[in-house]
Amino acid sequence: MKKKTFAAVISLSMLASMGTGAFAATKLKEIKAYLNPEIKVQVDGTYVDLRDVKGNAIAPIVYEGANYFSIRAISDALGVAVDFDGPTQTIILGEKVDGVSIAKDFDDMYHTKDPAQTTYKGKDYKEAYFNTGSGNREAGFMLYPKKEHQTLYLQIAAVGGDITNLTVKDSDNNLILKTVESIKPEDGLVTVEVGIGGVKELYIYGDAKKDTSVFVPLTTSHYK
Repeated sequence: MKKKTFAAVISLSMLASMGTGAFAATKLKEIKAYLNPEIKVQVDGTYVDLRDVKGNAIAPIVYEGANYFSIRAISDALGVAVDFDGPTQTIILGEKVDGVSIAKDFDDMYHTKDPAQTTYKGKDYKEAYFNTGSGNREAGFMLYPKKEHQTLYLQIAAVGGDITNLTVKDSDNNLILKTVESIKPEDGLVTVEVGIGGVKELYIYGDAKKDTSVFVPLTTSHYK
């Protein structure tokens, strides 16, 4: 599906619409073009309603016989992450070359920078999600990829007992990751790969028994 998705993106003639920063280039050229609201788009046999970042319906621009769409609208329809790097004037589709730590803007009561809780097997990760809640419970947290990333590489370890039924859902309660049944202390630091193209928010949770702590290094868990 991933290859098919990118092939679809590449085969379309598209107009970048990433906000005012995209128009900061010095070599803009004025053209005469037309909007054609009669053009419809299907993805895998289903009609899609293309919209801009504000939720407004959009129509393609017709120029010299080709239809140009907003990259943002097409990427949303195909479930492909899209981002814009202002300093280099670069539109980024899919995975980024460099990972982005989930520590950025992470907000949870179990977010810690205490070396006693950020250190795992002799390595200090500086920032971690370390859930030490007592008793049988559901341990979880929110992440906000904002449709800007294609893949989440989540590192997680069980300390003192097993973590079971690790699950990832989006803000509409759709299952993103098939449940990982069990992570044991002897497994060490496990990396879970999750496809998150086109997803704004994630809820990650699992069951932790009494005396089990959930350790997630925020600095090495990352988006791409």
